[in-house]
Amino acid sequence: MAQDSKAKYWHKLTDGKIQCDLCPRLCKLAAGQSGYCTFRRSDGDELFALTFGLSSGFCVDPIEKKPLFHFLPGSAVLSFGTVGCNLGCRGCQNWDLSRCAIKDAELSKAPPDRIARSAQELGCASVAFTYNEPIIFHEYAVETAKECRARGIKTVAVTAGYVMPKPREEFYQYMDAANVDLKGFTEEFYKKYTDAELGPVLETLEYIKHKTSTWLEITTLVIPGMNDSDRDITNMTSWIAKNLGPEVPLHFSAFYPAHKMLDRPYTPPETLEKARKIALHHGLSHVYTGNIRSPKSQSTYCRFCGKMLIGRNGFAVTGWHLKEGGHCESCNAVCAGVFEAKPGMWGSKRQQVRLRPDRDFHPENLT
Repeated sequence: MAQDSKAKYWHKLTDGKIQCDLCPRLCKLAAGQSGYCTFRRSDGDELFALTFGLSSGFCVDPIEKKPLFHFLPGSAVLSFGTVGCNLGCRGCQNWDLSRCAIKDAELSKAPPDRIARSAQELGCASVAFTYNEPIIFHEYAVETAKECRARGIKTVAVTAGYVMPKPREEFYQYMDAANVDLKGFTEEFYKKYTDAELGPVLETLEYIKHKTSTWLEITTLVIPGMNDSDRDITNMTSWIAKNLGPEVPLHFSAFYPAHKMLDRPYTPPETLEKARKIALHHGLSHVYTGNIRSPKSQSTYCRFCGKMLIGRNGFAVTGWHLKEGGHCESCNAVCAGVFEAKPGMWGSKRQQVRLRPDRDFHPENLT
């Protein structure tokens, strides 16, 4: 068990068990038991976060890979995660980490200050808590975010948003941006596909948008025959436009067979393009496709004059037509987002660093 691994957000029950109050599962644990997420465990007197200071891997990525298209476009982000998850998605595309057992976990020491220092030395503008659900390593993420802020490094959460109000409030005090996975838009889908509930996720989305300064984007993995109907896409995008606003970016990502859904087909590009058209029709201004090649639907356009603001090819920024402050070069309208100066396009030192293979970035190689 890592040093300083006592967990927050729990209380003792009258029967002697400990209830974890981090996420809506509210796991009730006897001594020696772990929660649904696997890596928060009771010793009978206290709750421990077993992965504090321990990481399953690192990579320097383009921020577009998270995906975040309106948050420091073209910049590098140091991505890392641990293991475990508080959802049970049948088609999880990181299932080897999210459903990992304690005995099988391959983790290396990576203290918060070391991560922040390494991000700075690697030229990364931000650190992303990703690969598995950052909510379940809440304490580790928050301490790392504090170290990042002390060095001027931004922080990013890639999350399913399944969290209770009190820890959510603390968590988003320290997150500069978040991409929330909105898995689908019915309680039936959430129960069957994720073993969770839709309601708390919608509450998290509204909380981030209206109660924090955290930049928000949303991703939906579109699964053929499960959450890709015109009705589901219409209901979801209408809700986003009404409750979060038209300028929250939405990413429709293609599914590929994984974990317990190896019998499902890949998502056809036409399905993603249709979903994008529905979303635009229902008032969303910035809708993107992912896991397919489509520069047109992965570029950013001015919601007022329609001119291209940021060109993209995959994760690479290929065009830039924003003035200082995020203003459109053509009509001077402001594009919602967090933008700095024009990023490097091709061949910059930063890009060469951030596009190196995952295998080059293991915790033991961090400075």
